[in-house]
Amino acid sequence: MRVSKEQAAKNRERILDTASRLMRERGISGVGVDALAEAAGMTHGSLYSQFGSKERLVEEAVAYAIAAKAQELPEAFALDDYVADYLSPAHRDDPASGCPFAALACDISRQSSGVRERFTAGVLGAIAFLSGRMASSLKPRQSRDKALAATASLVGALVLARAVNDPKLSDDILRATRNSLS
Repeated sequence: MRVSKEQAAKNRERILDTASRLMRERGISGVGVDALAEAAGMTHGSLYSQFGSKERLVEEAVAYAIAAKAQELPEAFALDDYVADYLSPAHRDDPASGCPFAALACDISRQSSGVRERFTAGVLGAIAFLSGRMASSLKPRQSRDKALAATASLVGALVLARAVNDPKLSDDILRATRNSLS
């Protein structure tokens, strides 16, 4: 039975939303097509009919996760508030709905060039976004350099805070990085 174009688009959105969430939670290699299909309420075949391969699904899910997180950001905000929210215990403890850079960075280097291109485009977008929020007294190169350093600090701190098994150390990583960026 064929589905309408409208239903196919809804199915695709549901698959991408589910895949991006599960991949951030479990890692790219920790999520198989069968688990994705089940979580999305779809069949294995419907995933392949939508995407053709797991690699293509991963490419699109990574791009989807990055775009979805970008849409959550308000037009105007204080950089200190963004840093505090990003480096919060709540964000650390919820990778499934958190930053795709921190959740997927360690997996991305082992992915296809297509996946890495989507991830790189997202990182460049984040750097440009933060660069536009730097002090207006800075020259463009200085703003970009500060945005690069801030992005690396934010993502790196979140990755480390999630990786360690010592809760106090995890909290200290978040706190020290927050303080260094404010």
